[in-house]
Amino acid sequence: MSVIRRLLAGVFLALGIACGVAQAQGLTVLPVIIQMAPGQAATTITVENHDSSETSFQVRAFAWNQRENADQLAPTDALLVSPPLGIIAAQGRQVMRLVLRRPPQGSEAAYRIWLDQIPPPAAPGTVRIALRLSIPIFAEPLTRVAPHVEWRIESSGGQAWLTGVNTGTRHDAVRDITLTSADNRPLKIESGTSPYVLAGATRRWRIVSSGPPLGAGARLHLAANADSGRIDQAVAVTGSP
Repeated sequence: MSVIRRLLAGVFLALGIACGVAQAQGLTVLPVIIQMAPGQAATTITVENHDSSETSFQVRAFAWNQRENADQLAPTDALLVSPPLGIIAAQGRQVMRLVLRRPPQGSEAAYRIWLDQIPPPAAPGTVRIALRLSIPIFAEPLTRVAPHVEWRIESSGGQAWLTGVNTGTRHDAVRDITLTSADNRPLKIESGTSPYVLAGATRRWRIVSSGPPLGAGARLHLAANADSGRIDQAVAVTGSP
């Protein structure tokens, strides 16, 4: 059996706290989300290896944007990671330093770092699985920033989406979304997606419930928990069934 060098286990941990733990395949990362305060140029993350053997790693930094309802990552030198690769001894730990080379201007800057575990060659007849952890990093400018997400339901061709447009200058994270029709019928939203709506970005969640098409002008009730506070409001349907 051939060795699988990169079976990705993407971890997009949507914790609304600045300190948490990501753990998988013997590695623990702390924290799992980084929020850099105004004027802060550097921070650290710690990776612990709980296995009985050493493990190799590589870390890469990406600028993070959201376009066409998808996360877009582009390699960047605006965020430096040191060391970018190395070996963590069995039961050992590695502290990695993150340095912001260019302070954000006007609105929050968003990045992700990929921490890739590099497995050794597999023994004949076995498979080693590589791990990838994706850690979000947000950096605030010196000016005050805040999210401002406006909501609507877009309906077209028998398909509908809950759409959030963040016209603010800071990201928001939205979880526990529920939609209810005027006749109290719950509408199911696709699950397993990233909760983040980046500053200046648009996010859509597909409505997967079966039922009659949503006509333009109809109003649904939206409830959710967001980093910015509780969401509890009516949302209008735009477009056509």
